[in-house]
Amino acid sequence: MSSSGNQNKVRASHILIKHQGSRRKASWKDPEGQVISNTTRDSAVSQLKSLRDDIVSGKAKFADVASRLSDCSSAKRGGDLGPFGRGQMQKPFEEATYALTIGEISDIVDTESGVHIILRTG
Repeated sequence: MSSSGNQNKVRASHILIKHQGSRRKASWKDPEGQVISNTTRDSAVSQLKSLRDDIVSGKAKFADVASRLSDCSSAKRGGDLGPFGRGQMQKPFEEATYALTIGEISDIVDTESGVHIILRTG
């Protein structure tokens, strides 16, 4: 582990929508998990797809949508997760992020946490 390992880090923001299949069915905006427990994966995906369309078409800003709607505590930072290297995130999330170019937004990514869209920022 050399401290000069910065060259292969990436930076990303994401929007997470949790659903019935999520590992933890609670979030900062749904502390009791009432909404999450009643959200199917399909409905989480369709919510996320329409948010993604709004962002891609320029109707909404990624950070604004994340801060209002993401089920991750990173919502408070507009979805920003900061820089991370390999092995720090769940595998599907990591692979999707590394596959993006800077400024590109992923399609729907499934992890144990829920469904995400990822914006690579660095």
